[in-house]
Amino acid sequence: MVHRGEIIKNAVQESGYSVTTLARKMKKSRRWMYYIFDKPNVSIDVVIEIGKIIHYDFSKDIKLYTPTSTSTQYAQESRVFDTNTEEATYWKEMYYGLLEKYNALLEQKG
Repeated sequence: MVHRGEIIKNAVQESGYSVTTLARKMKKSRRWMYYIFDKPNVSIDVVIEIGKIIHYDFSKDIKLYTPTSTSTQYAQESRVFDTNTEEATYWKEMYYGLLEKYNALLEQKG
């Protein structure tokens, strides 16, 4: 089975970016990059950072989101937004809802 490091290595090779250029943009050494290519469990943060630099969407190859017990509600919802405005509105409403719950808790304690 192909692991995360191998997936990243293949994506970097296909992107045309040299390992040296990628390492420089990440402020890492070439040696560190080759270490990542050999590592089966590269952190999601590193995967996303590399994806942004080489303009590659790793979500089709690597499961980027692992739900935790506190976030199962959001993991069950699959949202696709048609516009940035729609996405911004969704997150604004989520924020306001959480803010109202927080304020209610503060009032209970107060």
